[in-house]
Amino acid sequence: MKKALTILGFLAGLPAGAALADDDCFVPMAEWQPRDAVERLAEESGWTLRRIKIDDGCYEIEGSDAEGREIEVTVHPATLQVIELEYEDEDDRRDREGRRHD
Repeated sequence: MKKALTILGFLAGLPAGAALADDDCFVPMAEWQPRDAVERLAEESGWTLRRIKIDDGCYEIEGSDAEGREIEVTVHPATLQVIELEYEDEDDRRDREGRRHD
């Protein structure tokens, strides 16, 4: 019981939505970087673009990396920070930090 109250107290102290964080981007369109900036990010990262789309309010890049591996990259629309990078041609999908996503 004491442990449950400690966890609830911790969660209550977090900003709204932090406990339920996901890959969605909630940014007004007026704050978005232009599509050209996303293309430059991909070029500077050594990625070959196949497609840029919007998914859950984030930019999503589909293409390949410098080694030719198929990738899917989720990018924050205002900061152009890479939120997630998945290698599509591997049996076990990993993000930029190497965590598995099965």
